[in-house]
Amino acid sequence: MKISKIIIALFVFQCIILNNITAQSSNPDFMQSIGKIYVVVAVIVTVFLGIIIYLFSLQKKIKQLEDQIKD
Repeated sequence: MKISKIIIALFVFQCIILNNITAQSSNPDFMQSIGKIYVVVAVIVTVFLGIIIYLFSLQKKIKQLEDQIKD
């Protein structure tokens, strides 16, 4: 549970930082002007969510192995 809280906090922090960075730009840069920034953000979010899902499944498998060892 502690790890999941840390991961969620890091994700929220990353979203806030990303929002602040994009909001500070008064003139659109190249990626924003051609609309590709949304593709980049979508890919980053997809990879991040994939890593989180993988870590949770790995944690679940490790916990099952630890329970088998205890028995």
